[in-house]
Amino acid sequence: MPPKAEYKKGDGFDGEKLFVVSLSGCAVGRHTLDADHNAQQRCKQCHTVVESEGNKIGPNLSGLFGRKTGQVEGYSYTDANKGKGITWKEDTLFEYLENPKKYIPGTKMAFGGLKKAKDRNNLITYLEDPSKFQKK
Repeated sequence: MPPKAEYKKGDGFDGEKLFVVSLSGCAVGRHTLDADHNAQQRCKQCHTVVESEGNKIGPNLSGLFGRKTGQVEGYSYTDANKGKGITWKEDTLFEYLENPKKYIPGTKMAFGGLKKAKDRNNLITYLEDPSKFQKK
């Protein structure tokens, strides 16, 4: 059995691309983005990393690290998410992003996850400080 993957600092510029662009359709809650809309936004479809933008379909991810699950003001979380009680840091986010519904059964996040450790590492590196990697 191969060793369990762990978080390693990734490429934040590639992480920013994962946050912003998806090359195929995906389901977002009750909303479905069809595959004909090439280059649809991935995480950004439901989340923002800009503090002043508030919540979207999903909670605002600004200040994610060090925050407990289910704690963004003004966002309506499931009881499962509020009750998970973990603090978001690199290793918990790494595990969560592989399969959100497995990590928090009952979450309303429709995203199926990032199966490749490299993709999760890159996205987490981006989320640690998005301003470092966004195009000016």
